[in-house]
Amino acid sequence: MRFAPEPSIKTAPKSGPSAQSAIIFCNLGTPDAPTTSAVRRYLAEFLGDHRVVEIPRPIWWLILHGVILRTRPAQSAAKYASVWTKEGSPLAVWTHKQALMLQGWLAQRGQNTKVFPAMRYGNPSIPSQLDAIKAQGIQHILVVTAYPQYSATTVASVFDAIYTWSQRQRVIPEFRFINQYHDHPAYIAALASRIKRYWMQNGRGDQLLMSFHGIPARNVELGDPYADHCQETARLLADKLGLQKEQYRVSFQSRLGRAKWLEPYTEPTLIEMGKSGVKRVDVLCPGFVSDCLETLEEINMEAREAFLHAGGQEFHYIPCMNDDPEWITALCEISQEFRSAPHCGK
Repeated sequence: MRFAPEPSIKTAPKSGPSAQSAIIFCNLGTPDAPTTSAVRRYLAEFLGDHRVVEIPRPIWWLILHGVILRTRPAQSAAKYASVWTKEGSPLAVWTHKQALMLQGWLAQRGQNTKVFPAMRYGNPSIPSQLDAIKAQGIQHILVVTAYPQYSATTVASVFDAIYTWSQRQRVIPEFRFINQYHDHPAYIAALASRIKRYWMQNGRGDQLLMSFHGIPARNVELGDPYADHCQETARLLADKLGLQKEQYRVSFQSRLGRAKWLEPYTEPTLIEMGKSGVKRVDVLCPGFVSDCLETLEEINMEAREAFLHAGGQEFHYIPCMNDDPEWITALCEISQEFRSAPHCGK
């Protein structure tokens, strides 16, 4: 194996203060455009990850390239187009803003740390951002993901990308990883504050539904802690809001394929609620820190229609934390806890 050439010393800045450490803030990713070709490239990378789909490679390759990538990109492109903004993909827009705000928050606390947004699939890629960090002479890197709850399908995949990049490096930077913060008090407090402010402005529904992204049930049976993390987040958030058990529910969305995923599923849950006489439901997606296709289209459009069609009268989607100052403060606190050693550039 050939190693990538090390950056020249001339590449490092010669004047002004240089950052001693960096944070790479990783989110899932997004197509570059709401077009069939862009979505096909994105899905090929995303669904081609062995962490995401744990089906034997030869079998899955035939399914992916013979069926899914021939039909799904056009359908998904139309959905992306329905939420696309002038600035671009909502997930990309919010992730970049969060990274910029986190860097500013840290600077106010005396931390000269650069924050680089990165996407596990799509652009800017994790390898390209690691190259940029290394080119600036930074050798201490904290990896923070946009996934509060750990799953091998998400967090471990980010680590895989970093390890793969590291295999080509002669000099490997020092890494620290935050693999979950599902029960961190600052994260829970930021979520609770978001909900309370929404309720102050819009009133409160009969039920609060917390919808998390699903994963195959088999993953949990094999030891993935994701389901437990989701339930713990929901329990802590309900406690913070003072909710009784009958006042909130937990569900899982974004099922792919015919295999059994974590239950109950979100849309059938909402249909059942609408049919059973729940007049108003408030829906929050605690596992998403940025609004994206799964929250704006799947929840606020498709799930909304399903609930109202089933007899519900009011559907209120509570937006993700996005650029909420309390969320950025929480992200800052979470990051600082893992940067406390002297060599991390205080």
